[in-house]
Amino acid sequence: ERARSVLQASRLVEPPYSSSDEDDSSLAGDTDLPAAEQDPGLWYPDPPKLSTFSQCVRYLAFLWNLLFLLLGLLALVVGVWGLLAKGSLGGERLAPLGSDPMLLFVLGGLGASTVSLAGCLGALRSSPCLLRFFVGAVLTFGGLEVLGGLLVLLARQRLRDGLRDALLLCLLRYQDEPDLRFLVDEVQRSLQCCGLGSYRDWETNPYFNCSAPGVQACSVPASCCRDPWQNSTVPNAQCAVGILRLGDAAAGTVVYLGGCVAQLGAWLHGQVGGIVAGAAVLVLVE
Repeated sequence: ERARSVLQASRLVEPPYSSSDEDDSSLAGDTDLPAAEQDPGLWYPDPPKLSTFSQCVRYLAFLWNLLFLLLGLLALVVGVWGLLAKGSLGGERLAPLGSDPMLLFVLGGLGASTVSLAGCLGALRSSPCLLRFFVGAVLTFGGLEVLGGLLVLLARQRLRDGLRDALLLCLLRYQDEPDLRFLVDEVQRSLQCCGLGSYRDWETNPYFNCSAPGVQACSVPASCCRDPWQNSTVPNAQCAVGILRLGDAAAGTVVYLGGCVAQLGAWLHGQVGGIVAGAAVLVLVE
């Protein structure tokens, strides 16, 4: 009886948890942890290995976009250099900035370099976000180009009127913009034309008008001359001085009488096949 009572008393004062039980429970608790906490590799799995074909596509996309990135940066540098050289970024030249041809180089170079940089980094780092942006931008540009081509086909008359307005702007600002002057001279020399509808359209230019002061009054640019050379060796910049004072018969022996709008329209009509082929190649390259 006494031994039984002592045994019962010892059971009553025994602590409910022993150190060995705590160790066992901690070990058991570890086994109850989620598998991701036990294995950190499940949180950061190794990327799947790409096949040889996928690796080739990846590096080809990187090199292709790197090429267009360099071309875009080159166009951007040329555009900014042209604007700075002509002072178009100055406070007094901000108004005609929108009509400056160098602005096309800046915008085109900036857009091409941005999209190509996204393609380079996306292909190199396998970034889905950059690759989605790259693909979306390329598809957007391609869609806008196709839409522009369709609008050109559907609105030929409006395009012809817009081309005439653009040439009129070039004619009015011939002396103010070196780029426009170079463009007009090249068109008049290559198409053998002068002015928009006729050589007398140059009377609207404030420098060539007969009421304007200076030696260029009542004249047209030298690019209108049939023979712009002096002694067939030296360019003659004064070959068309005073032409607007002459009649058509006398002026026709020195300058081209026909305008450039009709000549340019005929040239574009003859180059439709080449223009369509070039546009298709551009879309395929993109």
